[in-house]
Amino acid sequence: MLDSVKISRRQSEIRQQLSELVAKPEPTESETRSMDELDTEYRTNETRYRAALIAEDTERREAGAELETRPDIEWSELVSAFEVRQVIAALDHGHQIDGQTAEIVTELRSGGQYQGVPIPWEALELRAGETLASGTPDPVQTRPIIDRLFPGSVAAQMGAQMISIDHGQIEWPVVTQGASVGWQATETGAVGAAQAFETADKALAPDNTLGVQMKITRKTLKQSGAALEQAVRRDMNSAMSVEMDRVVFLGAGASGEPLGVITGAATYGILETAVDASVDWAAFRAATTRFITRNAASGPGAVRALIRPELWDFLDGAIWDAGSGITEWDRLTARLGTVAQTNNGLAAPTAGTPDVTQALLTTSAGGVAPIFCGKWGAVDLVRDPYTDAASGGLRLTALATMDVTVARPAQLEVLTGLELG
Repeated sequence: MLDSVKISRRQSEIRQQLSELVAKPEPTESETRSMDELDTEYRTNETRYRAALIAEDTERREAGAELETRPDIEWSELVSAFEVRQVIAALDHGHQIDGQTAEIVTELRSGGQYQGVPIPWEALELRAGETLASGTPDPVQTRPIIDRLFPGSVAAQMGAQMISIDHGQIEWPVVTQGASVGWQATETGAVGAAQAFETADKALAPDNTLGVQMKITRKTLKQSGAALEQAVRRDMNSAMSVEMDRVVFLGAGASGEPLGVITGAATYGILETAVDASVDWAAFRAATTRFITRNAASGPGAVRALIRPELWDFLDGAIWDAGSGITEWDRLTARLGTVAQTNNGLAAPTAGTPDVTQALLTTSAGGVAPIFCGKWGAVDLVRDPYTDAASGGLRLTALATMDVTVARPAQLEVLTGLELG
């Protein structure tokens, strides 16, 4: 224990004893003598305490200098006891590595990625000077990985609801026939015939699984270090998101793909309107009017539009009022709630004179999303260390199960024949 700590504790004891003696109204001669002795000792200890602090400060500085170099010293001493024979035995017949060799292997594994057994360089080197055979070293530091560019999810912008499902199926009963109304024609007449309340089930089933594969070379593993895992996961997740965004609208409904809302418009019962004319705000206004008349939207602000970038290019260059410079694009965006652009959610324009494209309109009626996207569980990342073992590589496979459905087709409409000219 440090002298300063011992003196500090003794000072506390003296103060406690003095407080007990002072509290007595008529101390005895012995008690008075004790107070004088304790007071003298207390003043002496104050001087000793300051001296101890000065001496111990020097000791702390010397100990701190030793602690700064101790990790390197301890590592060198540990590596000097590393036994390569244990590593060879482990690779040969499965020997259990133990002792200081096992400590070093565990330490190396915690700081890097190794498919075999890591061996510190210090255990193999035989130093004969610090000269270099060829020129001056030119170290290169690799910075964190920069991700690829991916577009934002247009499915979310179009009001699609993402449903997380643990297992099994999910169904939405949608009313197809309900209450009937009628007036009593005569005093004793009936108000009309009743009809059955009927529903149709819209199901999400785990029948479609998307897979993304990636091959990681040994150079990538060594170059990127611990940050590689997160970068790979982000890249694979983004690639999945782009493909899932595409199949929500353009899924073929075959070859493992779910049926997209545009490709399967006829199957889902979605209205398809052929404009077959030069596109302008009037085409979208007519579609918005149809939404309002079938009680799917309360106004143009509740309608979302999904278009191709080529359509934006055409509308932004189509001047509606030459005096004010207002374009057809200005009229479209000023009235609709959301206008999203996509390059993978809609098919590329059909080449012709002029080119022809299409658009999708959606709305959320009564709090019900126009599109439901079911995702089962989480992304399953599978590691395959054997396929590329000869080159020291690694293969990763990410699996995701999803499905798409439309509850009320009245909340969607596809515009075709939009001429860009």
